[in-house]
Amino acid sequence: MTQTSDEGHGHEAQGDGLHGSGQHHPGQEEIPPVAAVLAARGIPHRVFRHAGPVRSLEQAAAERGQRPEQVVRSILFRLEAGKYAMVLVAGPGRIDWRALRRHFGQSRLTTASGEEVLAVTGYPIGAVAPFGLRQPVTVLVDERVLAQEEVSMGSGVRGTAVILRTADLMKALGAVEVGRFQA
Repeated sequence: MTQTSDEGHGHEAQGDGLHGSGQHHPGQEEIPPVAAVLAARGIPHRVFRHAGPVRSLEQAAAERGQRPEQVVRSILFRLEAGKYAMVLVAGPGRIDWRALRRHFGQSRLTTASGEEVLAVTGYPIGAVAPFGLRQPVTVLVDERVLAQEEVSMGSGVRGTAVILRTADLMKALGAVEVGRFQA
């Protein structure tokens, strides 16, 4: 069941968990696309809307009543022409580029541009999640995500997040590879 939180300082952000320009208009809230996908799959979650712009991962976490490592960033990488992978990482940690290149057997990887992120996922940077994507992508989960009981991530709309139990996130993802992709 989708729940909307109107408590605390606000009502999110994600992809990288940072960018939000949330405008809260009581009674005029639409269900964010990621929340709609989770609801259709029967995955328990709640929607959090930030009251104003989100300028840092730490701010996003604090407003959601979470620690920074509970904010999951969904980072899109370009592998080769037309091929992309998304890595879910916990909090502000850095990507372990060597581990990622080794995993994909490639000597060179790059993060996708803002235009590519929007084209592949359908979501702007700052609102990305691994659900309801325009194109299929390989999804990897850093093991540190699993260390959290509850996480938040992009909802498909800037200024809004979905919050769910990590076990429910993994259930929604299905068969994905978990590894050490964060430095």
